Amino acid sequence: MTLQQIFADLHLHIGRTSAGEPVKISASNQLTFQAIAHEAAVRKGISLLGVIDAHAPGVQRDIAALLESGEMSEVQGGGIRYRNTTILLGSEIEVYDDGARGPAHYLCYLPGFADMQSFTKWMARYMRNVNLSSQRIYVSGRDLQAEVKARGGLFIPAHIFTPHKSLLGSSTDRIAEVLDLELIDAVELGLSADSRMAGWIEELDAYPFLTNSDAHSLSRIGREYNELLLAEASFSELRLALTHQQGRSIEANYGLNPRLGKYHRTWCKACGIVPAEDTIALDGCPQCGGRKLVRGVMDRIEQLARLSGRQEAYVPENRPPYRYQVPLEFMPGIGPVMLEKLLGRFGTEMDILHHADLDELSAAAGKSAGALVAAARRGELHVSSGGGGRYGKVTEGR
Repeated sequence: MTLQQIFADLHLHIGRTSAGEPVKISASNQLTFQAIAHEAAVRKGISLLGVIDAHAPGVQRDIAALLESGEMSEVQGGGIRYRNTTILLGSEIEVYDDGARGPAHYLCYLPGFADMQSFTKWMARYMRNVNLSSQRIYVSGRDLQAEVKARGGLFIPAHIFTPHKSLLGSSTDRIAEVLDLELIDAVELGLSADSRMAGWIEELDAYPFLTNSDAHSLSRIGREYNELLLAEASFSELRLALTHQQGRSIEANYGLNPRLGKYHRTWCKACGIVPAEDTIALDGCPQCGGRKLVRGVMDRIEQLARLSGRQEAYVPENRPPYRYQVPLEFMPGIGPVMLEKLLGRFGTEMDILHHADLDELSAAAGKSAGALVAAARRGELHVSSGGGGRYGKVTEGR
């Protein structure tokens, strides 16, 4: 069986159903199940998607209608097929364990449509509003893991270091305090961390890392993504890749330079500053002394490393490379008009970022745009740090 390169973004939100019912309140109304599939297949070039609001009954009605019309079909290995793209059905769920400092979000993926419908019925018994995204479920993290595993699913902690609603960012200092370590299939790093930063945390050594967009708009699909080696885009093939079986694997993680993430640095709510790079702001703002701080991912990881006693970051030899990639919309000078021009000439965004000849790209878009894409491929774009919910910025190529 021939294996192929497949790009995967496994954390996408639904903003509204086709009937206009709200799902993720903070997400774009354009993010419907059908629109996500079309954007990924036609414009982005992403072959494996994870829609993590597939538990919502309104979304399930949309899926059922698309299957009935023949526009989409179920994949034997798990997932919903649209053209050359497969959508995995997932749910982002909030858990606040007894004894934890705060809530954490977990991504739960199930093999088939019937599995997700059954999961919804179970969740509705412990959730106040199963129609919405990222809702709190009133069971423990271990109980949720057991339920997902009983249905043949995958369990993955979401954006694990972010200061709001994440396992190590807001819930606990040690994963074993709230979860069964054997029932975790992978870890999602989030926009403000990379593999080396996560390498300071010993509990994470055994898990594969995923980089996903957490897209709240169509344009953000593929902001971060994974390169997989699979026989086809399906749930069963993803499971093999996560366990590195039968030649399937995660070949690379593509993510923003952590400094571009909006929670990379600690941010002071009182005066609004993001501290200088060489300032560790854990106990108070160096500018005003205020203590109302949104703790950045970098500072949180440093704190966890001190607690664990690990003296340096450890990256296992079999860990896939983490490659800094910048979506076209982040690049100076590539606005909507230029982006449409490039898509018309080269195909999808993945084609532009990975495969387009740089000389041809410069001829079509100008030397400046060509130089930016070339610098992005080499990981050599200058960036300024983000923090406090504000993204960093790409400033120039080297």
